[in-house]
Amino acid sequence: MTGGKRAAVVKIELHWPNGGSLGPADVELIDMIRAKRSIIGASRAVGLSYRTCWLSVDRLNRCFDRPIVETFPGRRDWGAAITEFGEALIALYHSIAAEAAASARHSLAPFAAAADLNFDPKAKAPRKARG
Repeated sequence: MTGGKRAAVVKIELHWPNGGSLGPADVELIDMIRAKRSIIGASRAVGLSYRTCWLSVDRLNRCFDRPIVETFPGRRDWGAAITEFGEALIALYHSIAAEAAASARHSLAPFAAAADLNFDPKAKAPRKARG
């Protein structure tokens, strides 16, 4: 962590009754599609392949009875846009995430302070003594 801050982070993932979901990576991609106005531009910005991003957009669009991202094949400089429905969904997601983070901040503080900053999330098998 930078700047000596020891704060926990709340990440929200919404799960729909049809098995679909919307999580931080999806929201980052949609936000980047809005900024870049294309799936390929967004894929470059988030560091994922175009195919991975396109499949994510396709999954999100099929999740609801209306699209989140509208595409315009063949257009230069403006091949995708977030729909009104998509904008409402992303605004709701950001609102829920902000409320959850604000609500949890105080409760999580003592646990964040107790976190071992030398923790390595990759498990390591204990070494056997040679002998």
